[in-house]
Amino acid sequence: MTESTIAVLALLMLGWAAVSGVLARHDITGPFVFALAGYVLANPDWGALTVNVDAAAVHVVAEVTLALVLFSDAVRVSLAELRRDLSIPVRLLAIGLVLSMVLGGVFAGWIIVGLPWALAGFVGAALAPTDAALSVEVINDERIPLRVRRALNVESGLNDGIATPVVVFMLAVSASQLGIVSDSVSVEIGAQVRALGGGIITGIGVGMGGAVLISTAARRAWMVGGARRLATLAVAIVAFAAALAFDTNGFLAAFVAGVAFGAMLDEEVVDRDEAIELPALGGELLALVVWFLFGATLVPLAVEDLDGRAVVYAVASLTIVRMLPVALSLARSGIDRPSVVFIGWFGPRGLASVVFALLAIEELGATAPEVRRAVATVAWTVLLSVVLHGITARPGGRRYVQSEQHRPGLEPAPRGRPSTFRRHRHAIVTGRTPATLPDAEA
Repeated sequence: MTESTIAVLALLMLGWAAVSGVLARHDITGPFVFALAGYVLANPDWGALTVNVDAAAVHVVAEVTLALVLFSDAVRVSLAELRRDLSIPVRLLAIGLVLSMVLGGVFAGWIIVGLPWALAGFVGAALAPTDAALSVEVINDERIPLRVRRALNVESGLNDGIATPVVVFMLAVSASQLGIVSDSVSVEIGAQVRALGGGIITGIGVGMGGAVLISTAARRAWMVGGARRLATLAVAIVAFAAALAFDTNGFLAAFVAGVAFGAMLDEEVVDRDEAIELPALGGELLALVVWFLFGATLVPLAVEDLDGRAVVYAVASLTIVRMLPVALSLARSGIDRPSVVFIGWFGPRGLASVVFALLAIEELGATAPEVRRAVATVAWTVLLSVVLHGITARPGGRRYVQSEQHRPGLEPAPRGRPSTFRRHRHAIVTGRTPATLPDAEA
């Protein structure tokens, strides 16, 4: 990215922040604004700005963003709170996510002609994770039963970390199938297992060590104000970078480090929300940059390789591929049918899918027609999700609340004062401050 691109991005953030509340009242989200700006301002055919999809800076920004989001989401999921109603998130992750990846891969191989099975599997895995930022109105609507909001929040926080190893493996197999030589991927099963195992070990070590160090320093009053936030940011970056330095899975390391950090943090001396504030806000801000890059690089590629079958797959991915596994995973769970439909629909595709698409270009290049079809399919699905889930979040939540008003058993969340971080995070995405958030994020 050039200096002018960075300057324009900064001006966009300033302008968007100034009118974010007005835009939010009209169901216009930050991802939509920045993706549209990227497409208009940096389109390779007419844009005044230059953004190269093959540029190293684009991939570094995207990968660091996903690492921060993975770490922050993992830390924010309180295991103590999650145990209150563990069955629904476990069903969505252990059954729904797996079925979505399998069904998505099968549909991709069937609908997208000429797609090798590994690339079809990549498409299915890349589009399985959901992104709560695109339906933040739903997750932050305290009228919606807490059980439902917690399930959506925990699912979106953990599913990208679970899908990451599958995506990496499918890209490695794809490189072998297409005869592409890559320095960073290997199809050898042993190498993949070592990469995953090394990422887990690195994440556990860095996460636990960082949490113990920060807790000890806070208990003994060694830290000045704000240092806890900086130290937590450093833990996230160290986990990701150390894993890459050892040729292991950096995304998995960041995710596992977040889980280990949250489990070992002494909350009697360190407030979880305060500690995670800086890396989480940094991830949210960088996410807007990634949405700009999405509009500048992947959307033009999708338009150039426009294929009706990719659009058909995008519609299927947002409906059948998402909603059928959710329905199967929640069978006999005690969740009523309107709630199952609500959870099934509000599974938007977002940041993780964009980063996986950019990772595919980095590893496989953007010249092979099979790769371009796979990436274009992911881009069309994400683009459709940004529009549809963005405009249906508020009315969909309102209609669901109306249908559930007279149903017993699912009570709305109690009112309470949100943490400073959660108020700021909501403001970044929508420009407004919610009254409360699901306690699974605490």
